[in-house]
Amino acid sequence: MPIALITGASSGFGRAIALKFAEHGYDLIITGRRKERLNELEEIIRNTYETRVYSVLFDVRDSEAVATELNALPHDWKLIDVLVNNAGLAQGFSTIQEGNIEDWDVMIDTNVKGLLYVSRIVLPWLIQQGKGHVINMSSIAGKEAYSKGNVYCATKHAVDAISKSMRIDMLPHGIRVTAINPGAAETEFSLVRFKGDAERAAQTYKGFKPLVAEDIAEVVYFAASRPPHVVLNDITITPIAQASPAYFYKEIS
Repeated sequence: MPIALITGASSGFGRAIALKFAEHGYDLIITGRRKERLNELEEIIRNTYETRVYSVLFDVRDSEAVATELNALPHDWKLIDVLVNNAGLAQGFSTIQEGNIEDWDVMIDTNVKGLLYVSRIVLPWLIQQGKGHVINMSSIAGKEAYSKGNVYCATKHAVDAISKSMRIDMLPHGIRVTAINPGAAETEFSLVRFKGDAERAAQTYKGFKPLVAEDIAEVVYFAASRPPHVVLNDITITPIAQASPAYFYKEIS
């Protein structure tokens, strides 16, 4: 069975992506910070699909934990076919001059450094195998900036640049690199950004039908399932009501 490693699998895109790959017969390594949610997902996969699943608990911001936990994987689990660098978040929503430095650190450490820490461990394994596919979850915010998105947009622009550079670095090794750039999607994203304020989070999606996690999972699997000589380098996905990070058509009720 092919193996997919998915970071940030305890909720949102990561959870949906894990279930989609399990549906298609992949063995799964799922990682996250929330043990209960990882255990729940692991149980669902075991009870629903004829596939193996291996849970690894760590925060991608912790470079030592990333290295320790991934290097401790049994040898047969290191034969990874697809790495989905999904762990990421937005935290806070303010102008730069009013920004919370702790929020900035969390976003930079998770969205940029966390992706690098995981990739630094896994890429040599793919190179040794002479094959593999890295899928980096970026955002439409990595294509254009928007008001009060400053540092989040910067981190996703960084993911865009890292994906392009990674594609060049992996070219001699036959390893595919895809960047996925979702637009407005209703997951825990806004709830995390607004620090648990459910009412404010709900306003983000008022007046239009947003994407859902399963929409993104379908596209991620489609990219991974192309023939070996085909690479979907960069995919931007939005709901039909969204033209850019800042332009929406919303129905007023």
